[in-house]
Amino acid sequence: MGWKVKANDRAYHQLPEFQKKVFLCVKKSRYSGNAIRTYKYNALTFLPLNLFEQLKRAANCYFLALLILQVIPDISTLPWYTTLIPLVVVLGITAIKDLVDDLARHRMDKEINNRKCDVLSGGSFQESKWRHIQVGDVIRLRKNDFVPADVLLLSSSNPNSLCYVETAELDGETNLKFKMGLRVTDERLQEERQLAEFDALIECEEPNNRLDKFTGTMLWKGERYPLELDNMLLRGCKVRNTEVCHGLVIFAGTTGDKPTWLNRTKIDELMNYMVYTIFLLLILISAGLAIGHSYWYDDIGSKAWYLYDGKNQDASLRGFLSFWGYIIILNTMVPISLYVSVEVIRLGQSKFINWDLQMYFAEKDTPAKARTTTLNEQLGQIQYIFSDKTGTLTQNVMQFKKCTIAGRSYGTADVNGEDRCHAEPEPVDWSWNRLADKKFPFMDHLLVANVRSKKDKEANEFFKLLSLCHTVMVEHKDGDLVYQAASPDEGALVTAARNFGYVFLSRTQDTISIREMEQENTYEMLALLDFNSDRKRMSIILRFPDGRIRLYCKGADTVIYERLSPNSRYKESTQTALDVFANETLRTLCLCYKDISTDEYEAWSRRHKEAQVALVDRDGALDRVYEQIENNLLLIGATAIEDKLQDGVPETIAKLAKADIKIWVLTGDKKETAENIGYSCSLLTDDMHIHYGEDVNDKLRIRQATRRNVPQTFRHGKKKPEEPFFPEPGKNALIITGGWLVRKSSLFKGGAYGAVLPQIDFVDMACECEAVICCRVTPKQKANVVSLVKKYKKAVTLSIGDGANDVNMIKTADIGVGISGQEGMQAVMSSDYAFAQFRYLQRLLLVHGRWSYIRMCKFLRFFFFKNFAFTLVHFWYSFFNGYSSQVAFEDMFITLYNLCYSSLPILLVGLLDQDVNDRLSLKFPKLYLPGQQGLLFNYKNFFISLFHGIFVSLIIFFIPYGAFLQTMGQDGEAPSDYQSFAVVTASSLIFVVNLQISLDTSYWTFVSCFAVLGSIAIYFGIMFDIHSAGIHVLLPSVFTFTGAASNALRQPYLWLTIILTVGVSLLPVICIQFLHKTIYPSVGDKRNRKKYEMELEQDEKKKPSAFQRGGRSRRSAYAFSHSRGYADLIASGRSIRRRPTGRAGNQDTIREAPRREAENI
Repeated sequence: MGWKVKANDRAYHQLPEFQKKVFLCVKKSRYSGNAIRTYKYNALTFLPLNLFEQLKRAANCYFLALLILQVIPDISTLPWYTTLIPLVVVLGITAIKDLVDDLARHRMDKEINNRKCDVLSGGSFQESKWRHIQVGDVIRLRKNDFVPADVLLLSSSNPNSLCYVETAELDGETNLKFKMGLRVTDERLQEERQLAEFDALIECEEPNNRLDKFTGTMLWKGERYPLELDNMLLRGCKVRNTEVCHGLVIFAGTTGDKPTWLNRTKIDELMNYMVYTIFLLLILISAGLAIGHSYWYDDIGSKAWYLYDGKNQDASLRGFLSFWGYIIILNTMVPISLYVSVEVIRLGQSKFINWDLQMYFAEKDTPAKARTTTLNEQLGQIQYIFSDKTGTLTQNVMQFKKCTIAGRSYGTADVNGEDRCHAEPEPVDWSWNRLADKKFPFMDHLLVANVRSKKDKEANEFFKLLSLCHTVMVEHKDGDLVYQAASPDEGALVTAARNFGYVFLSRTQDTISIREMEQENTYEMLALLDFNSDRKRMSIILRFPDGRIRLYCKGADTVIYERLSPNSRYKESTQTALDVFANETLRTLCLCYKDISTDEYEAWSRRHKEAQVALVDRDGALDRVYEQIENNLLLIGATAIEDKLQDGVPETIAKLAKADIKIWVLTGDKKETAENIGYSCSLLTDDMHIHYGEDVNDKLRIRQATRRNVPQTFRHGKKKPEEPFFPEPGKNALIITGGWLVRKSSLFKGGAYGAVLPQIDFVDMACECEAVICCRVTPKQKANVVSLVKKYKKAVTLSIGDGANDVNMIKTADIGVGISGQEGMQAVMSSDYAFAQFRYLQRLLLVHGRWSYIRMCKFLRFFFFKNFAFTLVHFWYSFFNGYSSQVAFEDMFITLYNLCYSSLPILLVGLLDQDVNDRLSLKFPKLYLPGQQGLLFNYKNFFISLFHGIFVSLIIFFIPYGAFLQTMGQDGEAPSDYQSFAVVTASSLIFVVNLQISLDTSYWTFVSCFAVLGSIAIYFGIMFDIHSAGIHVLLPSVFTFTGAASNALRQPYLWLTIILTVGVSLLPVICIQFLHKTIYPSVGDKRNRKKYEMELEQDEKKKPSAFQRGGRSRRSAYAFSHSRGYADLIASGRSIRRRPTGRAGNQDTIREAPRREAENI
């Protein structure tokens, strides 16, 4: 059943046919209320729901199970508070964060639900709260009001129900959008009485999350009218420049978004696997010690009368209970505070990115923005970058530079490259045109003279086409014309026509007015065939003042040339000009026209109207109808627009390439344009071998033939053959088109084996190249290319783009970066990181990404080490206490070790440490390599941390054990008791752990120094407090170490024992670090920097030229990457701007262009 809405009839929506079952026999209406609820909890559900969500984490659930075990007397070996306090702290911090977030959501929901709006009720408009609005209500909105629901625009105070809205809350774009009501509702629904009698039935699609499409029909008084997105005001839009508008509520409330799948970093995955490994080690160690206790009890414990505990338990039962006891004792091997600490570090690193002034773009007041906190360290492991071209590598600020008209090229140079102007050409003076944009630069005076003389009919028709065939909207501000275009390209073309004397003045739904060399003419617009990424062209069908019907079309040369008439002239000369324009990296667009007879138009118009009201595949039906009229076209010429590179793009690409990051450019532009941009931005160099689709086909066929002849060399799941695709020496680059990918789609069909092999071959070959350029690719193809590399190379990928067509690619990659450019904010809204210029990418990766990776790896390695060193002391102690689950430390020390005594120094290392500063990180891109290779955190590092912890725990236990074996204090007593031993081992551990992190710290600050000394001071302060007699009196059963610390630490030889323990623990580490930096220096060590500096100087000496020119014939094309234009809007309503009555009522006042001039074209 589709979605049905009856105007002004709330009872209709409660009919049984619109009821849905929610639970057992309970039913409710399909039409939800308008109140929104984004919060998760209320006062009753916060504690249970939040605890439930947190206990979904394996670590939290594990510690809760431990807490339950600790309350069982036969098992418990540690007081319950040793687990409860850390667990409560961790759960409490997370719960407070969730509560603060949810309270903010509560406030936002309340503010939105209580907004006021006028609702038609009882024949008049009554003020009502948003939450009380229902589907089918007619509402009234005023200027600057937010739209409370998804509303069908019925009428407005503007001419012909035009309504301006701002969609910043939906897609981040602040430029005004245009919406328009249907002609029938505009004419009949202006008064309250008319609106109250409105009883139309709307049939449309179900509520969904798509912001770019809406399909429906309105049935009213026996007539059916098509509804589209341009008739809809979406919830969250803001009404602008419109005093009053009326609408019918179609969808109320909000459509729940599907949960977003959060990208997880490689370090996250490794960390989880390592925690599972620790679980396994914990179980094995506990089982071994439990077995040891069973044997010990059989041999010794059961026979020693002084060990009798009054429990008649056999050895097996005691071993079983001992197993659970050791699970409790050794639980600190699994770090409970690990996840909280990681989130704190990531949050801090995200703030550093936001605060980086060197990534702040002052021109647009745009700082860098980390829109996620979970991927920072992944920025230090990027292997492949997938970049859009237009607006990402280039500025996306278009300038009309050159053109070819009727086979003759105009601009600063002609086809043969002969300079028409002087060495320093003077720009054209536009003072003769009072409506010209005085900032428009153009150098060729000859073209201006030709147009002004009106002798060159082709040139006049060329600019007439540019002024008529577009979807630009115009506003009159302070006596000046302000154009709002769907893309910068289109705005540049209309501005060019304006300066050459063909000024676009205004448009209505069925007319368009221009000034042609001081003569104003109005053309009737019969149809507007808008651009989309598949059509790659747009057309307009006009009725001239003399009654002739003509179609104007502009589009990419690939689609235009396919549709040209065999009698069309200027094909070869225009192709030659396109080659020249491509060598200069200009973006081109072909212009053509076609005269249509009245009978042909009327037959086509009927088919067009049928396609407009189709409910199924309306877009496809319209495209098929468009194809029927866009044929046998006559070529006029082509335009050439310049899109300059952004500042710093070549340098950024060169540095990223030195960091062994491979860059793929995925663009909607034509091959030749993309290739030349590749040269100009240093992605392609003169010493590269360029391979095109034909070369690729040959190499893929050879690989497949080899596999068929020697099938045993390759099987699915086994290694691919060793021989590379490009065995010859030198760098390689690959340039392919979207059409090639479409033709090769057959390779990806078939069974699992047949489908996988061509994909692997293609990815392997592309990844052997230094650079890859994919041109003429659709947004879906961009995403597919990214997913192939992710799937078969297991590589960390980053996509960067600035437009709506880059969203799929950005979401598919491991990390998405959006550039806030000229194409709106859709890319930024879908990204993980955002900034204003491509050049900031090198700082994001080589500085922030690298630092984040190094910090996180160092944090994790040390975190695991300090927990192993602490926990395994219990393991060694077990061999001397009959494996009886006795702890080696005092209970409060176990509780506070991870919370107070060892957490702050390592947390600061994770936030502030840096092996080299930002300047050196950018100067030596090879410092980035360890992150790509995952050298700083892997299972090898994990086991090094494990064995380091085992070694330190051995030293910390056995040196004090030996010292306590046969000793005598100054007072003649032997302080070789358990409590003094626990104090000495705990003190040694605190010194070792804090001094070890000091050795691992590369970047010292006052805060770091304070953290290390402060942690040691906190330990001694708390220890003396909990060992004091005063606190023992308060809780004698909890604080049993009365006077132990003061008694033990006044013995000089115990201080010597601590010093010896710390020295023996740290000395091997110091020696290993010294030898490692001397013999095997890392990429960040000073010894390697000189080598990199020399390599850098050599690279600078042999730096290649910017790019080749004229090396081969290249053609360029208009970049069809912008979003859909305003054609649907223009065609869906009636007039956008109401014409003056005199001109509208008397067609004779319109000055018509002479038929004879038009016929000369």
